[in-house]
Amino acid sequence: MNMLDDEDDQSFHATRDGYSHLSDVEWDAVERMGSPMGIHAVSVMLEALNRDAQHATIAKFIQNELDAEREKVALLHQQGSQQAELLREQGAQQFELLRQQQAAAGGSMHSRRPETLKIDISKARRIDDGDMQVACAQSNLAGRAKTWALGLKLHDPYAFGSLEVFKSRLRQTFEPPRAEFRARTELLKLKQGKRDVHAYAQHIHPKLITIFISSSRAVPLVQCLATLGVVTVHP
Repeated sequence: MNMLDDEDDQSFHATRDGYSHLSDVEWDAVERMGSPMGIHAVSVMLEALNRDAQHATIAKFIQNELDAEREKVALLHQQGSQQAELLREQGAQQFELLRQQQAAAGGSMHSRRPETLKIDISKARRIDDGDMQVACAQSNLAGRAKTWALGLKLHDPYAFGSLEVFKSRLRQTFEPPRAEFRARTELLKLKQGKRDVHAYAQHIHPKLITIFISSSRAVPLVQCLATLGVVTVHP
């Protein structure tokens, strides 16, 4: 049986029946050979070789394909490793910068009066870019408020999505009414046995200057804290 079929006057192509001794994997490789070499060249080459030489030639072609794929995978792995290392270095640099800024922040969180903060935020409103608005407002913070903002940015660079979000989170954290509400909530947890006394004392210690209550509430609060062992009352 002729192993070549006439396709037209100019070209020929090998048929599967003519090479039944080749496995399906080998025949798939033969068809792939046609892409770089051309169908006619592949047919001529196979016809000139005996069966053993055909198997050897196809095996070499498959091995070359595997080697080329391994090189591609190795190159992609190298590029991925380099990119990951670059991202790690950039992340470490940003982390160190924010850590230094946070460590340099000092003073009281009330070192800026609310009126001044309002003026600073009004200046930030004149800036069109949202990120720059937040950066402008954040640059006017001081003390523990600045440390708080840097800490949030350190853990989540997108913690302040807009100036309004920044203002809202700042108010929730530092405005006296909210601070008093949270203090009452924490005290209630302590009275219900949901919080450890020592942990509560450690929690309220840095916040004592931010909690403002009326004189009518002061005595019951101190008495409650004394009962729980948080404070000691001397006559």
